[in-house]
Amino acid sequence: MSTSTFHDWRLRPATFEDVEPLAELRAMAMRPDLERLGRYDERRVRQRLRDAYVPEHTSVVEAGGAVAGSVALRPSEDGFWLEHFYLAPEVQGRGIGTAVLAGVLARTDAEGVPVRLNVLQGSAARSLYERHGFAPVREDPVDVFMVRLPGAGS
Repeated sequence: MSTSTFHDWRLRPATFEDVEPLAELRAMAMRPDLERLGRYDERRVRQRLRDAYVPEHTSVVEAGGAVAGSVALRPSEDGFWLEHFYLAPEVQGRGIGTAVLAGVLARTDAEGVPVRLNVLQGSAARSLYERHGFAPVREDPVDVFMVRLPGAGS
């Protein structure tokens, strides 16, 4: 993809057929952080997405006509879990992630519910989440668990 195609992106509902391209995208996007943490497993990184994939809760990011990312918003007892938010490395840093996250959070703010997520320790994505009002609530050696209350960071 050329740089000019990154302005041409859209979010669309996921389908069952998206699971394998999204599993590949997850492996590519997470590999550097998982390797840094000593946790990269070629099979498991893909299988975790396959096992948790629910098209009804997932949107696909397309850039330049190709699958370039995903985001899932899974309902929970008291809000939502933001999951499977990945962008292909070649589209990162171009404002797409910020726009996607802002859209998701506008929806959850309208519903007046909190959003939870976990991000890998040391991941650059943590600063994106913090800019949008997420705050850490607990950590373990691998993950940082974060929550965002309605309207935080707006």
